[in-house]
This record gives sequence, structure tokens and C-alpha cells, in this order.
Amino acid sequence: MPSDLEISRATPRKPLADVAVDMGIESRLFEPYGHAAGKIALEAIDEFADRPRAKYVVVTSITPTPLGEGKTTTTVGLGQGFGHIGKRGVIAVRQASMGPTFGIKGGAAGGGYAQVVPMEAVNLHLTGDLHAVTSAHNLLAAMVDNHLHKGNELDIDPLAVAWRRVLDVNDRDLRQIVTGLGGRQDGLPRQTGFDITAASEVMAVLALSSSLADLRARLGRMVVAYDRRGEPVTAEDLRAAGAMCVQLREALKPNLLQTTEQTPALVHCGPFGNIAHGNSSVVADLIGIRCGDYLVTEAGFGADMGAERFFNIKCRTSGLTPDAAVVVATVRGLKAHTGRYRVIAGRPLPEEMLAENPDDVRDGAANLRKQIANVRAHGVTPVVAVNAFPGDYDSEKQAIVDVAAEEGARAAVTTHASQGGKGAAELAEAVVEACAEPAAFAHLYPDGASLTEKIETIARRMYGADGVELSATARRQLDDYERHGFGELPVCVAKTHLSLSADPSRKGAPAGWTLPVREVRLSAGAGFIYPICGDMRTMPGLSSQPAAEHIDIDEAGQVVGLS
Repeated sequence: MPSDLEISRATPRKPLADVAVDMGIESRLFEPYGHAAGKIALEAIDEFADRPRAKYVVVTSITPTPLGEGKTTTTVGLGQGFGHIGKRGVIAVRQASMGPTFGIKGGAAGGGYAQVVPMEAVNLHLTGDLHAVTSAHNLLAAMVDNHLHKGNELDIDPLAVAWRRVLDVNDRDLRQIVTGLGGRQDGLPRQTGFDITAASEVMAVLALSSSLADLRARLGRMVVAYDRRGEPVTAEDLRAAGAMCVQLREALKPNLLQTTEQTPALVHCGPFGNIAHGNSSVVADLIGIRCGDYLVTEAGFGADMGAERFFNIKCRTSGLTPDAAVVVATVRGLKAHTGRYRVIAGRPLPEEMLAENPDDVRDGAANLRKQIANVRAHGVTPVVAVNAFPGDYDSEKQAIVDVAAEEGARAAVTTHASQGGKGAAELAEAVVEACAEPAAFAHLYPDGASLTEKIETIARRMYGADGVELSATARRQLDDYERHGFGELPVCVAKTHLSLSADPSRKGAPAGWTLPVREVRLSAGAGFIYPICGDMRTMPGLSSQPAAEHIDIDEAGQVVGLS
């Protein structure tokens, strides 16, 4: 099979203006960005409001291995699969961060014959939205430090500045730094650090905003520091939000691309999936849901994380309600959940893991059963997609189908990576059936519950924990947030994505454990608080052999080595 990059280059592409017309988007609402991508004007949201609403499908997964289980590829494949059964599909996915692209994970455009094209554009800059986020975020950081240097009229406590800087690169040496060294004219020395751009609250704000006015208001609400009385200081207090909004004005417009089968693809925003809510933008969904029969979007990591945040944060914000959820499962993923094998990104799978062993699949299926239950806890019908790899045995794939049947869920084996939409046609049929069932969507907790109650509800119902252990710091922070009027916000638990628990080594569906919360941070502009559990990193590091070592330009000026 050709490489993803070779497939992308060999794929015939339709002029994007024609893709837009297929969606009912007139030329006055479509803004070309070269030949690879275009942006859709936000006026489309109001203009399309009277159109029929597409069925809304979220793609999630079992708790993934470090290799991932193929959610983006399945999202693309399913969108293409609808075309093979006479339905119009539209997909909405997150934008790629260049940190992972040049790190160990690689790109984020799907794979094989189920990917968004052109691959180079998707994974390298695209329309520059992530750079706009970086610029706006760092402008605010500069204005915070400038305010401290120029007299500190707001009486900001220099030890209580919560706003770090960001960069779209994996660089562990920037996690902890000291700024302002050199002398009186070079600023006020203080300890701070960098996060990756995908972890910026500005990115989360961009993804959750429903209009330019909403973006402006959310930026103003972001808390960047506290004064010496312990009161929050916002971007609005610093008079920075207006300039930030100007920098993000074009970035708020969703990007339109296409898949290997010319299915419309909205590629927009990329908030972190284990710190922020890990979903693509609200504005892309508000447009896409009026442009086809089915809108398929993906949520970061497993159903306990990305899908839970999709249901309880994104859907709360957008007002849209899902009709079905696809839970992606793989043979290798469920074998890993037995705890018998160690899967390491960048290394071959253990030889014994590749042997035919359906019993291993069944033994690791507790995780799949729990993720099916997590979807159902929100009143949403689950469909299991068995993302098949060439080395998988029929008996192993059937074992996953059997587990799904035991849980009362539809299932389909998919081969979209090698066959494109044809390989996801059976899955598309199952999703159509699921979407036809009566909907009973409900959030996991009410707005009026206390922040502690919300954390405990997620821990018990989504993760299977016995309870929550709050540190003294976390208790004080929760009390402060409620005192300052943030108690109505939803909760976005930041924990490892490699386990239902807070310990990445615990596989399957762990029982008899307590969720440890060491601190709780506030994203007032995005509109959620996030408890931090375990050792979470907001700035990744590079591996011993990062993908950047293999990416280059050939004699013809073409990118090589992109994965």
C-alpha cells in the first residue's frame, strides 16, 4: 500500500469552490486560501438556519494505546462511507499541531484512503490559525508583564500571574523559565514558562465561540492573574481583549478542505485533548450541520475524555444534540487492555501480541464495555467501529463484534484506510439505523451542581472511581472559584488519556481506586474549570528520534518524510 503522502498526492481533487457549492455555500460566503483550503464566512450560520438539520454523529474510542486507535481515519472513512450508501456526509475535525507533526505522533489528517487532503497543507500551517492563536496569546502575556513594569495600576501580585506563553513546538526546556533578567529596563524578573499552543485557553476560546461577538466577550473574561487581595484580573481589565480579537478575526472562520473521495471536510481549531475539551470548533459544526445529511465530528481520546467533554461542554455551548456516537475499537487496543503487553510509540508491537488470540481480545474488552456505557450514560446510541488492520485475524475482529452485541450495541468491521469509503459503508448503514432511534440526550450533571459534585460525578460515572481525593490546594481553589461566581461552569478533568484511571499503567476498567486532584485551574473565557490529576504536561518534549529528523524537501521541492 502506498504511503499516506503518496496517496494524498495521487488523489484527484475537486476545486474547493465546487465542494462549497455541493454544500450549498455560495461564492460570496467562500474565501479561497490558495488551492488547498478556503474559509467559510460566519454569516453562513444565520443564513443557513432555516435549512434541514443533519444528523449529528460524534466519533470517540476505547481508551487508546500510545499509537492511537484511528478516530480521525474512522471519521473520514465514515463521512466517505455515507456517499457509498446514497447519503451526503460532511466531516469536522481538529487542526494539526506542528508539535506532534514534528514529534513522535505525526500528522492528524487521517490515513490511507481515508484522509483529508492535501496532507502537507493540513499538517503544515494550513491557513495560519494556530499562529494567530500563538500571537494573540503572547500579546496578552506581553501586556501582563508590561503592566507590571509600568506601575502595576491593577495591583497584580507578581507571584499570582497565571498566564504563561505558548509556542507550537515540542520543547521541554521551555516548561519552566525566568523572564525579565538583565536589569531594570528589561522587565520584572519572575518565574513562568511555555505551554504548547494547543493547550492555550485562547485555542479553547476560539473553538467554543459561536460568533465574533462571542469570541470578543470570551477573550475579555479570561483570568490572567490575581491582585494582592486575591481578586481575579482579566484580559478586559488589561484592555488587551480587543487587540487579541482583531488578531483572531480571520482564524474564527472555519477552514474547508476535502477528503480523498472529495467529501467536504471542515478542519478547524485544535484544543488539547487531555487538558482542554479536545473538540473542533462550534462554528464549523453550526455551519456543517446545515450542509449535508450527516455531520460527523471527532472527540479527542477515549469516550471518558473527549466524548464526555463533547457532551457536557461543547454541546452545552453550541446547543446541538448528538444523534449517535461511534466508539472505535481495535484488536491491538483491546489486547493492550489485558495489561499483558507494553505498547510504546515509535517501536514495533510485541511479537506475541501479533499472534492470533481472540481470548486476549475478550479479556481486554472491559474497557470497550465501559466506554459503551459512558456513551449511553448521556442517552446517546453507541455504534462500535472495529477499525481493522491488515494483520488482524477474523476471529479477533469477530470477538469485538460479539462483545458489542452482548452490550446491545451495533458493530461493523471497517477497512476504510485501505478501501476508502467503501470499507466504511457497513458502518455508515449502522449509524443510519442508530440515528433513527428516538433521542434521549442528557448532560451528565446540572449547571447548578457544585464544582465538587461535578468532579465526583465524572469520576464515578465515567471513570469507575470510588470517589475523589482533593488536595488542600484543590479545595481552596474550588471554594475561591465558587466565591468568584464560577460555580456554574462545567468541568474538564485533566488526566492521562491512557487509562480510565489517573494512572496510565492501569489498563482495562480499573476498580477500587480514588481520583486524586492535586489542583484546579480556571478557564473563565472558555467557560470551564479543569481539575489536574497526576503529572500532566502542557508542553510536550521531543523523543530521541523525532519525526522532524526525517522531514525534508526533495530536489523537486516536494515535502518528504511527513507521516
